[in-house]
Parts: sequence; C-alpha cells; structure tokens
Amino acid sequence: MAKCLRSVNPDHHVEKNDFLEGTIAMPARRALRKEKIDSLDKLSAYSEKEISNLHGFGKNTMLKLKKYMEEHHVFFDHDGI
Repeated sequence: MAKCLRSVNPDHHVEKNDFLEGTIAMPARRALRKEKIDSLDKLSAYSEKEISNLHGFGKNTMLKLKKYMEEHHVFFDHDGI
C-alpha cells in the first residue's frame, strides 16, 4: 500500500504577500527577495541595469516590470545605488 506523502504543513511553500506576485515569474521574485527588495520604493533605488543583471530578469520580465512600475508612477534610479 502506498504511503501518503502529504506535508504536515501544506502552506509552508506558499509566500504570503509576495511582492510582484502575478506580475513577474518566481525566479525573478526570488532574486529580488535575495537582494532584500520587497517594495517598489526599494526597487526604485536600483538602476535598470542592476536589476536586469539579476537571475530571472530577461527581456520579457524587464518589460513586465517596467510596465508595472510605470502604472504605479515608480521608475528606476538612473545612477544606481
């Protein structure tokens, strides 16, 4: 008979209030989390080039991110941090 492999805590992989969920893919969101970027305010302190160098930020992801930022009247820092 097969054993049940169900997790004791089924929600342990679900991120609560995940920044940019539904906007960009998980690899890019993980890269932002690794850099401790968890808000548009923090994101705006970086240059576009700095963010595009992170894992998961290809051309399509950057287009989605820039569109989302523009909709919220937030823009990348041109000088970087």
